[in-house]
Amino acid sequence: MQDYDTLKSLLLEEAYEVVDAAIARDFAGLEEELGDLLFLVVFYAQVAKDEARFSIDDVIQGVHAKLVRRHPHVFGDARARNAGEALQSWQAAKEAERNAEGKPQRKSLLDGILSSLPSTMVADELGSRAAGAGFDWSNAGDLLDKIQEEVQELRQELAAPQGNSGSDAIRKARLEEEVGDLLFAAANLARYLRFDSESCLRRANLKFKRRFQAMEGEMAKRGKKLNESSIEEMNAAWNDVKAAEKHEG
Repeated sequence: MQDYDTLKSLLLEEAYEVVDAAIARDFAGLEEELGDLLFLVVFYAQVAKDEARFSIDDVIQGVHAKLVRRHPHVFGDARARNAGEALQSWQAAKEAERNAEGKPQRKSLLDGILSSLPSTMVADELGSRAAGAGFDWSNAGDLLDKIQEEVQELRQELAAPQGNSGSDAIRKARLEEEVGDLLFAAANLARYLRFDSESCLRRANLKFKRRFQAMEGEMAKRGKKLNESSIEEMNAAWNDVKAAEKHEG
């Protein structure tokens, strides 16, 4: 069991390194990181084989059988006219598997989503499942309106007068809730536009890091450190970096 616990963090680390290489379109790095990830998959399977549980052959055969079983619109006689019907076909096949295996029937479409996933992925899955039942936004503009509504509600909470420590705790909880609503709406906009919200945020993080470090470099050229600079000076350097990026792009 200790082997599984030790490998867990390594597996997560390698998976994220694969994602980083893919986002950067670093194909040499991607090849290497996929190899590292594959090694851990094989290693996990070997640990299980040593314990007479399963082997890598079982893993491969199992995923092959599952792909065929869950995609009757690809490998069987069923047909899907669009992505929505393909998703419904996949979900129906998955639910049929659960019934055949005697697993308890899910009371809700939203049951079974792993809470350990990154929150952006949970938001995406929640939105996707709801959309599969027809509960979705009509267009991206409506979602943008929803985001504006959440921004306005957050502004109202921020503008609310502060009171005693008890009311401050309630205000803080409300602010946290409104920020969460805003993030959830933004994640659903990414889903609706067929983007992965986690990848969107990762790219935004990388862009901020790149521009911030470039701003540090600009300030250094001017003989100043950030903690010695005013916000106006830093904003000016930041805007210079953005303008240079647009010019190069």
